[in-house]
Amino acid sequence: MKIGNLEITEKAALAPLAGVADRAFRELCRSYGAAYTVGEMASAKGISLGDKKSAELLYITETERPSGAQIFGNSPETMAIAAEKALEFSPDFIDINMGCPAPKVASSGGGALLMKNPELAASIVKEVVKASTVPVTVKMRSGWDDNNINAVELAKMCEQAGAAAITVHGRTKVQMYAPPVNKSIIKAVKEAVSIPVIGNGDVVDGKSAAKMLEETDCDMVMVGRGALGRPWVFAEINAYLDHEVVLPEPPVSQKMLVMLKHIEKICQYKGEYVGLREARKHAAWYTKGLHGAANYRARIGLISSMEELQSIAAELIEQNS
Repeated sequence: MKIGNLEITEKAALAPLAGVADRAFRELCRSYGAAYTVGEMASAKGISLGDKKSAELLYITETERPSGAQIFGNSPETMAIAAEKALEFSPDFIDINMGCPAPKVASSGGGALLMKNPELAASIVKEVVKASTVPVTVKMRSGWDDNNINAVELAKMCEQAGAAAITVHGRTKVQMYAPPVNKSIIKAVKEAVSIPVIGNGDVVDGKSAAKMLEETDCDMVMVGRGALGRPWVFAEINAYLDHEVVLPEPPVSQKMLVMLKHIEKICQYKGEYVGLREARKHAAWYTKGLHGAANYRARIGLISSMEELQSIAAELIEQNS
């Protein structure tokens, strides 16, 4: 599959998960075969005003490529400026967020709120495409609510404005993440445009990825929550799609090794103080479903050193062996 002139060889990409898909997690998912990664969404307004925290979200390393920078906002001019600044970090593509349901993002006029104003959304795509030297993609939802399902209309407008690919999360903004994903809307978008369409929502393993591809005819899938504490999900998906092989769940010892490697990377990139605090949510995801994990959650929520985390990991391995 090609996104503009960018060749993509695998079938499952990592979603731009805010607060999760940082450099450490993107690198880890790529090592397990993620087709590409997308950075955490960055505020176009913040980037244009020189905000350091917004700019840091655009940083990309060679080991996570192909990788895109995701920006959000509601001003075509500001989004174009943000795209130009994002290019300084050499992304393989720039992704425009039209799907984030978070009140903070939507209330600022960006994210999923753009689906309520297709003309503005299309003009944003047009200006970003003009400003960018790399392909521009769009991530959207099926619509705002059940009475406003307009992904097909918006996808066509984005394509006409120059978008090189579209990711569709098959739920409305109002639905957030609760009901089963609506695959029919993803299929309808695929039938309506000639650019690649990536299906997003409820993809958690090889079989669900195959089902998404089969039922929507989409070109690829995107994995978000299905990768939390399970970066190896991309290896599982690739094995199933390529060879119809269902890989066994990694043993607990392997899961804990991956967890520790992940947290060490976060600490390496962000410093131990920040890294260990961010590690708490990741550790909770890695230990989900393990025997005795519930008893360790309180301890995980208070970890302040790698030694404490290593001790918890060792105890969980022993308890689950």
